Amino acid sequence: MFITVQDFTGVYAEQPFMRELREKSAKSADIHWLDCTKIVGTDCYCDDDAVKAINEMIDSAGTTTGIHFFDNGNYHYMSKLWTDRVQEPFSLIVFDHHPDMQPPRFGGILSCGGWVLEVLENNEFIQNVVIIGVKDELVETVREEFSQAGDTEILNKVIFVKESELGKDIPLSSFVNQRSGLSSNIYLSIDKDALAPAYAATNWDQGSLTLDALKECISTLAANHKILGIDICGERAQNFEGDANHTVQEADSLNDSLNRELVEFLNNL
Repeated sequence: MFITVQDFTGVYAEQPFMRELREKSAKSADIHWLDCTKIVGTDCYCDDDAVKAINEMIDSAGTTTGIHFFDNGNYHYMSKLWTDRVQEPFSLIVFDHHPDMQPPRFGGILSCGGWVLEVLENNEFIQNVVIIGVKDELVETVREEFSQAGDTEILNKVIFVKESELGKDIPLSSFVNQRSGLSSNIYLSIDKDALAPAYAATNWDQGSLTLDALKECISTLAANHKILGIDICGERAQNFEGDANHTVQEADSLNDSLNRELVEFLNNL
């Protein structure tokens, strides 16, 4: 499976697995390392000039399929740019502790907090979106805001699996399959902040999804659908100094192990 790594903050330099991928990218056509650290206008919000520069960089790499890593959750909007390249009907499956459906605040600039809404409004091939592991109160806020605005068309295309529904006896994949009516093609976007702190150290507040539940859901989906692409973000912040859950060293070790495990798992689907 092709792997593309977009390095925005330099945080991957602290992970041995990512350093291995960077070294291999010099010799392997299956691995692309895109240094985005010098592109301005990308942190949380991605302005038009930055979108153009990123798209040109992706186009020069010459691949759109496979696994895409793109740093911490401030760059989750990259899933919008990657799904722009899909040219057939698909369902978008998002693992995230946040809905990422905020209307644009600054003249329609693409943002990490609103990219899912951008996909729903602008991608002609999107059939529906399933967002898994979202904080319960944020789901209710989204539903209330869109209902008050009379925008039921958008809401009808979104299925939420709330954080409170995780960890029950029913497999996560059953929640998704029972509710969603997925397209035969799916695109996966994983923000590791959906996972509990035992599995990842991210730059946003985290949920309670287990790694086993994430794998079970993806495995079941892969058995019955064509996966068009897989995005992974949710690294620690570059200026992270430790918190109640992890020291800097623990965070880097945890994320390094998780990224390696995810690649091995996804390559074996």
